[in-house]
Amino acid sequence: MGDTEKSATGANPETGGESLPSLIGRLGQDIVTLLDTKLGLLTLEIKEDVNAYVRGSVPIGVGGIIAAVGFSLLNVAIAFLISALFEETLLSQPVKYALGFIITGVIYLVIGAAVIIRAKDRLAKQNLAPERSIEEIEKDKQWLKRES
Repeated sequence: MGDTEKSATGANPETGGESLPSLIGRLGQDIVTLLDTKLGLLTLEIKEDVNAYVRGSVPIGVGGIIAAVGFSLLNVAIAFLISALFEETLLSQPVKYALGFIITGVIYLVIGAAVIIRAKDRLAKQNLAPERSIEEIEKDKQWLKRES
């Protein structure tokens, strides 16, 4: 055999190089590993974002329940208020209770609205895009452009 001849596997024994099929196989394995890593990162980011979204949604739900209680109380109080606008009149005790229901209903509505607005603003400030995955994909894209 001469110096320029290759072994039966196609590798050049003098340079220690690998054969084309083995290089292609290794490239395929590397691509699978890269994609698996990227998919794992994307999955992790999506889980983090979903958890953040759920944590932000709970106060909105609580605020909605508080506002619903306030709305119910306000409606009951309005019914009582129609019949009792003045305390100094010859109206019965339920009229005095109506004023208490109105004040309570308004307080619940204000608290519920404040909780909803605060939670909504906090949730709106969160970026739910998978930033790290996007950044890694951009790096890979730039690397592929340089290698081409």
